[in-house]
Amino acid sequence: MLQLASIKKSFSGKEVIKEVDLSVNKGEVVVIIGPSGSGKSTLLRMINALEYPSGGDILLEGNSILFKESKGKKHPYSEKELSRFRTEIGMVFQGFHLFAHKTVLENIIEGPIHVRKMKKEAAIEEAKVLLEKVGLSDKQDAYPHSLSGGQQQRIAIARALAMKPKMLLFDEPTSALDPELVGEVLVVMKNLALEGMTMVVVTHEMGFAREVGDRIVFIDQGVIVQDAPPQHFFHSSNKNERIHKFLNTLTRNAV
Repeated sequence: MLQLASIKKSFSGKEVIKEVDLSVNKGEVVVIIGPSGSGKSTLLRMINALEYPSGGDILLEGNSILFKESKGKKHPYSEKELSRFRTEIGMVFQGFHLFAHKTVLENIIEGPIHVRKMKKEAAIEEAKVLLEKVGLSDKQDAYPHSLSGGQQQRIAIARALAMKPKMLLFDEPTSALDPELVGEVLVVMKNLALEGMTMVVVTHEMGFAREVGDRIVFIDQGVIVQDAPPQHFFHSSNKNERIHKFLNTLTRNAV
């Protein structure tokens, strides 16, 4: 479904992503982990065309989301054309980014009505189904400020799903939450995985990575150090020194 081919990214002359190749199959859950500043979030933002690579290409179902060909030459897509691809790749951020002045229901139906051109009645019915999916049917008339962080993030997931994306990206979706609220968000994500949603997840939740991930991708200093199934990645005999140190640090911080 998704292919990153020799992707590079530089900021102010400093290369933060160094020729990364990565593929994601339909229905896969790929978990990206690594230390702060390793390029995880930048990589995710490039997949959603929120950042433009310095080199390489990104393909969604075989089609570039960065360039179009005309007369044998590649030309960048316009911002309007890029927004069309973004409707196919949903994104859930660390911050919830809900509209504070709109109710939960209004937040969810905004995109389908104005971007997908769905009729309001149909968008409302779909939103109610999604609210039930994330366990918040009783909150449709509430405003974001009255919700816990976990509830707001679940609404953000429902809002992303309302656009009927082909895949979902999660950028550390639980890192802004109090520890007791993390579980309710992870349960929703696990259920999406069970339903076959294609997902790329940047997270420090190793329990989720081990249980739900089909592959674990470890990035350090803009390079993929290892890409392996969880049973291989977390096996002590298969960890290189850098990964071993990273996982030990996470374990110590969790105590």
